[in-house]
Amino acid sequence: MNLKELYQEIILDHGKNPRNVGKFENFNKDAKGHNPLCGDKVHLFLKLDENKKINDISFEGEGCAISMASASIMTDLMKGKNETEVKEIISKFLDMIKEKDDIKSELLKDDEKMKLMSLGGVKNYPMRVKCATLSWHALTSALEDFQKEVTTE
Repeated sequence: MNLKELYQEIILDHGKNPRNVGKFENFNKDAKGHNPLCGDKVHLFLKLDENKKINDISFEGEGCAISMASASIMTDLMKGKNETEVKEIISKFLDMIKEKDDIKSELLKDDEKMKLMSLGGVKNYPMRVKCATLSWHALTSALEDFQKEVTTE
């Protein structure tokens, strides 16, 4: 299996069987995102502790496989990370998805980097970049207590 096939397999797996789906009780941060061009929607729920560490994170949403896979991968990776780490990973991911070939971060294990890099091919399709980044922008909004729905426009 070549790398491209592996990346496609990761996206399909997370797209068809997304992790961390559903609203949980006692969340203390949330944010909504919407991509009006394709209809993708996401609603994130976070439980931050007093040290701003993500104890739990989940999402509800509907959309294309890339949008749902990205939200699934993101929620998996962010559990247990503190706000500073989350913001660094978001920044590195957005750099990778828009212009870089890979993701470099000491905060991520090799298999976590591979999951994120599986989404990197969307940079060749500008309309799909919005699908892949929607949940990431919603996460930023939740951390910053921005009350307006995030859109890709």
